Amino acid sequence: MPSERPSAYSLERQLLAILAGDIAGYSKLMSEDEGETIRLLKERRQTILPVIESFGGIVVDLAGDGILATFPSAVRAVECSLTIQEKVDEGNRNLPEERWMRFRLGINLGDVVREEARVYGDGVNIAARLEALADPGGVVISGAAYDQVNDKLKCAFESLGEHRLKNIMRPIRVYRVIRPGREDSNLVITASRSAPSIAVLPFANISADPEQDYFADGIVEDITTALSRIRWLFVIARNSSFVYKGKMIDVRQVGRELGVRYVLEGGVRKAGQRLRITAQLVDTMSAAQVWAERFDGTLEDVFDLQDQIAERVVAAVEPNVQKSEIERSRRKRPDSLDAYDLYLRALPYTASQSADEGKVAIEFLKKALAIEPDYAAAHALIAWCYEWCYSRAGFAEANKAAALHHARAAISGGTDDANALAIAGFVIVMLAKDPAGLKAIDRGLAINPSCATALFVGSAANAFMERPSQALSFADAALRHSPFDLLVSVAHTAKAVALLLEGRYADAASNLDRSVEANPSLSSFRFFAACAHALAGDFKQARCLADEGLAMEPGFKLRFFFELLPLNAAEKFASGGRVLGLLD
Repeated sequence: MPSERPSAYSLERQLLAILAGDIAGYSKLMSEDEGETIRLLKERRQTILPVIESFGGIVVDLAGDGILATFPSAVRAVECSLTIQEKVDEGNRNLPEERWMRFRLGINLGDVVREEARVYGDGVNIAARLEALADPGGVVISGAAYDQVNDKLKCAFESLGEHRLKNIMRPIRVYRVIRPGREDSNLVITASRSAPSIAVLPFANISADPEQDYFADGIVEDITTALSRIRWLFVIARNSSFVYKGKMIDVRQVGRELGVRYVLEGGVRKAGQRLRITAQLVDTMSAAQVWAERFDGTLEDVFDLQDQIAERVVAAVEPNVQKSEIERSRRKRPDSLDAYDLYLRALPYTASQSADEGKVAIEFLKKALAIEPDYAAAHALIAWCYEWCYSRAGFAEANKAAALHHARAAISGGTDDANALAIAGFVIVMLAKDPAGLKAIDRGLAINPSCATALFVGSAANAFMERPSQALSFADAALRHSPFDLLVSVAHTAKAVALLLEGRYADAASNLDRSVEANPSLSSFRFFAACAHALAGDFKQARCLADEGLAMEPGFKLRFFFELLPLNAAEKFASGGRVLGLLD
């Protein structure tokens, strides 16, 4: 007798359109009025279920506020989704806006496994992930569904580019469905936490020599490669962006066609041995210029110049894209925030590196981690905030434990986010003096050698692990790479500790003066600078800095910082602090 086939062979496979949906801000609605929310949910279901049935759909799950249905074709699924949103809008008209129920719908066309009344497989998972990318009241579809419905329906589609969805191995093309009559909708088009997106367009050759095209193309290639190393930024491949070479373009059209929020464009002019490169970052939604800069150099070493320009452009573009994304998040309604938006909202409160503002950031990051518990970037940033609360606000052991917990969570999940690895590694070095922190920073730089954050915190981590030569090397590279970064105070402090270990007290004092200048809100920089000046013999400046620090933080005693400082540096700071009365 032939052997019995495994049970998996008996499962029914079908190519179906899958619709997944949920209600935006449902938890908030429930917390405000549980009874009324349940009543409205039942009312909406009584409206929606017959609509699904009328389009040939089958409801397979109605858990909580969610809905999962299958359709015989993508066309029917999209038509049904538009009708659902119209019906929901009608139901909302007689309600105050704060009680509106707005569905987010995602549609995918894929192979699924059907087992009795349930369906399984990547096709279902993709639909569920797409749902999270939809705006409240909006519909997004996968590229597979788009290929079936394009030109068959009376609605428009807007490309949102490729997205890497959680637990889905391949990138997925995503399109927003523009509902008929709502082409000018004020719904915010967002890449959600998957990543803000950018295309580097071909740079114009403004030189008289057409043979210099190769040089302009080489610069774009280098910039595209360098931007691609920024893990939170989705970068369109060179082959796609180069279709616009030599064409008059409208950045809004490029944004729609490539599905990107930003474009980087520029020009190259060569005159003899002199070279000038201009670059500007443009928001494709508004066509507004976000940032622009000019770079000048010589052709003595053309490849080295290309690398330098690419590095400087990346250093400038990254914070400007991030700033623009933060502003976008602030414009979103509170009930439409996802984990990435909450992370963005936390970022401005981390600029000062103070405990008070860190506490505000912590609340945003807690909410982000409640939505996405394995979000490495949020774990790393909240770890850093807890580190400030520990070292700059009383040395409470609970803050130290929380910082180390989140830092280790950030590096243990196999993340390829260089920024997260570096910050988490730094916290581990500072609070545990564990070499695993240095390894995490090195992992980050292996992933993205241009990661400015990794260079800055790497300088401090090496200094605090008593590796002065490595600390100086990291700090110089960081300051060269991103001289106007918010973290310049970290690099100067790292250099000061390294120089102090080498007995170069005047140089250490000079760098700590720069730390004070870069971040005047922290009293600790003034106290450390005072000690260094005392060691260098400049007692007048030392006394002035100590008095300024005591005015900011009366009763300060340097001994509290000894457990953070490397032993030899702590002893040197102590000898300077005794002269100034900063020790018991």
